Parts: sequence; structure tokens; C-alpha cells
Amino acid sequence: LTGVLDDCLCDIESIDDFNTFKIFPKIQKLQERDYFRYYKVNLKRPCPFWADDGHCSIKDCHVEPCPESKIPVGIKAGSSNKYSKAANNSKELEDCEQANKLGAVNSTLSNQSKEAFIDWARYDDSQDHFCELDDERSPDAQYVDLLLNPERYTGYKGPSAWRVWNSIYEENCFKPRSVYRPLNPLAPSRGGDDGESFYTWLEGLCLEKRVFYKLISGLHASINLHLCANYLLEETWGKPRWGPNVKEFTRRFNPTETKGEGPRRLKNLYFLYLIELRALSKVAPYFERSVVDLYTGNGHEDAESKALLLDIFRDTKSFHMHFDEKSMFAGDKKGAKSLKEEFRLHFKNISRIMDCVGCDKCRLWGKLQTQGLGTALKILFSEKEIQSLPENSPSKGFQLTRQEIVALVNAFGRLSTSIRELQNFKVLLQQTR
Repeated sequence: LTGVLDDCLCDIESIDDFNTFKIFPKIQKLQERDYFRYYKVNLKRPCPFWADDGHCSIKDCHVEPCPESKIPVGIKAGSSNKYSKAANNSKELEDCEQANKLGAVNSTLSNQSKEAFIDWARYDDSQDHFCELDDERSPDAQYVDLLLNPERYTGYKGPSAWRVWNSIYEENCFKPRSVYRPLNPLAPSRGGDDGESFYTWLEGLCLEKRVFYKLISGLHASINLHLCANYLLEETWGKPRWGPNVKEFTRRFNPTETKGEGPRRLKNLYFLYLIELRALSKVAPYFERSVVDLYTGNGHEDAESKALLLDIFRDTKSFHMHFDEKSMFAGDKKGAKSLKEEFRLHFKNISRIMDCVGCDKCRLWGKLQTQGLGTALKILFSEKEIQSLPENSPSKGFQLTRQEIVALVNAFGRLSTSIRELQNFKVLLQQTR
């Protein structure tokens, strides 16, 4: 896998080097810090699209929630919305909390929430959420320690898993009726189509719709890579051994076994990496302000976490071949606005489909990674608001909840890991030849 990616002027080798030597070691460290390791999630929300077809009962599908006693006091108290003590006394904090309420759209709407929803709908176009966020106040929402519940192969497959990906590709990616070939790479292919006519059609789509497909395909490729790299190789005397499964990797990505599609999927992973990398470089001014803390209640740890995060932002800004999101939604104003809204709603729907995943561990990481990408999209379309943030008070125009920040960093961490694992598989494949 080499050369320049479509739709941007960046080559794979540059991303590999940048990720391996600059980003990967630092993002790994950041993910281990308390602020980023505890994620609040509701794994009991019912699937909104079809009757639940049963939960995965395999033990590796299980997620162990975190006991309250283990959660850092600053996070548990809900005062972790990042503002320093000086700002905590100001009226701006009330405005900020109000903005947070308006930004979190809930599936169960009280009267107060309905009013908030109407206000939220009046928000500037760029402020719209690309994901449906879990209500953190729900009794079903629990903290999960991401380090103790790693993403890996659980054995969850079959009709339930197929239906989730099928719904994402066939009902939410943009496709004209004239294209009969399923977008879903898991679907049985139709006749002798090697995919070329499909990709000719894809190239004919407008940039935005092409980007949407690539983001979903890249996310799918990344998740598949994690499962191949962290596969249950054997279980002797109740001691599981996890590691890279070259055979599984080949089945999912080898050009011969995938009718030439494997390398395309991996290129889409690189494209997704570039999109989220761009979002991190764009959101830096939000965190660079002294008013923003990554608050857990431990002052020393919080300062170190913020310093490490800002160091990563400096690295992202130093990358010289960013994706240029200004090329998106750049047509006539009315058409661009309606296309952007369509894009947002399609992606929001995908975040809701994650509540249909039958395996809790897959659901946890699916929700986190779609929310991370949704947060990245929200950042890319809020550039003006981020540039005009006040230095010494919480901002009214652009807000990120702790949930969004944790998802953004961990989702990018997963992509960084995928690209690192890909290097590892290259070495393993050379050894097996």
C-alpha cells in the first residue's frame, strides 16, 4: 500500500512515518490518563430501528462497568467540564452549562428538553451535532474504564452483526438507485463484478458524498484491523492468548480474496486518519486557552494531561499535508447548506444504529468511535466559532462536553493504533512468504 490518496495531496508513506514517530507514542500515553480512560456510556438503550435480535452471550462480549469508588472525584462530581476555578465563579459558567444542556439532545424529551431542543435547533448551522449523545444523567449510563475493556475480537458475528453494517452502508451512505451492487463489503457480490464499475460510479459522486462513504469504509477497516490484531489465538487452561491473526487479516484485506477491495478499504482508513488529524489541529485554540482544564480533581495530573494534549496539537499542526475541508460544501450557499444537513443527518443516524449492536464490547467501541468522528466533523464545520473564542471565559459559540473530548481522543487513538498495526502485519506477511 503506497502512493498518494484520492481527494487529497497526501501520500501513505508520510502518514506512516508521522504516525509511528510522532503521534502514536504520545496518544498512547494520553489515553492512559484518568481524564481520557473513563467514558460514560449507556449500553442499555434499545435499538430504535428493529426488534432487538438478542444479546451476544459470549463472555468476551461483556463490558465490566467501573465501580463509583474508582472514578476520580472531579469527573464523578460532574464538574469536569474543564473550566478552572476562576471561571467557576462567573456568570459565564451558567451560560456554558445552559449551552451544554442545549447541545445534548436526548431521546426522551421532557418539556424543559423540548424547549432546549427548539433553542438548539436555532443554533448556527456549524454548531449542529453529528451524533446523538447518550444522556449522561440516565440511570442506565455507567462509567467504563476503557483500559480494562479493550477493543478486540469477541466472536460476535452472524446475522445480527451483518444487519448493523448492512443498514449503515445500504441505508445511510449515498447511492443512486441505478447502482445495484451492495455498498456493504460483507454482502455477497453480484455476479462477476470486480468492483471496478462501482468505483467508477463512486468517483462520479460529488466530493462530499464520496467523503462520507470513505469515512464509513475507513471506520469499518479500522475496526476490522483491531479485531485481526487482537484476536483470540488460543485458550489453554482458561488462560486466553491474544495476538495478531495473519490469516484473518488476509481474508479481510488481501486483494485476491477481496476482489481488489482490501487495499481500497485500507486507503479509506488513511483518509479517515487525515480527517480526524485535521480536526485535532483545528480544535487546538479551544484547549490552548488558560480557562480550559482537563479536570479530574488531581491538579498535578490535570496539568500533565493538558501539557501532553497541547504537545500532540503542536505535532498535528506541524504535519504538512492536511486534508482541506474548505473544498467541502463550497458550492452555491443554498445547495451547500442542504447537502451539509443531509450529511449530518445521515451520520447522526449511524450513531443511533450503534445502539443495535448485540455485543456490549462492540457497542461500546462502536459508539465511542462514531462519536469521536462526529465530534471531529463538528469541529471541522465550526472553524469561525473556534477562532473567535474568548480567552478568559467559557465560550458561548462553541462547546465540547467531556464525553465528546474523551471520544475524540480515543477514536483518533484507535486510528493511530490501526496504522501502527498495519506496519506490524506488513512485517508478519513478509515473514510468512
